[in-house]
Amino acid sequence: MAGWGSCEFSELRRLAERMDDLQAHVGEISTTMVKELAARMLDKVTRRTPVGRKPKLEGPRTERVRALPRGGGRGRSYRVLTRNGAILERYWNGYVGGNLRRSWQVGNVVRRGSAFEIEVFNTAEYASYVEYGHRQTQGRYVPALGKRLKNGWVKGRVMLTVSEEEMRVQAPAVLEKRLAEYLGRLRP
Repeated sequence: MAGWGSCEFSELRRLAERMDDLQAHVGEISTTMVKELAARMLDKVTRRTPVGRKPKLEGPRTERVRALPRGGGRGRSYRVLTRNGAILERYWNGYVGGNLRRSWQVGNVVRRGSAFEIEVFNTAEYASYVEYGHRQTQGRYVPALGKRLKNGWVKGRVMLTVSEEEMRVQAPAVLEKRLAEYLGRLRP
């Protein structure tokens, strides 16, 4: 009979052991990948979230007023707030914007069958109104703004929707890169 030669199976055994090790850690690897995708989405949506700013004061904040005494004579002058100054002080004093942006959070990874899910959400009560838009009564006076509302509808900023669409496009490349890194560790 002809000689078939010799064959070394030790490398194949090591590869099989590493594949078994990978199989044992597939849940951990998947969880890590899902958390990375959620972190990337959180970064995107946070950057897109608008930050409320204190309205700019148009004109002077105070004005000098001269008050005359009842009996006549020289009056005294006082500094009083202007209408816009009073609005700014009453409604916007101590205002710090960014609550909506700070309210973004990531939930826990949940496994449903063969799928892994993670939730990115906002805890601010008004987040859905900023995301999708809202109605308002046209012509209503808003003291905090010192103005009347002009439009009946405020368009949404769709920060979460746009970020989600971007992640749908980018996710396969990110997952492929991470999987290649894990599989690269399997080489002897």
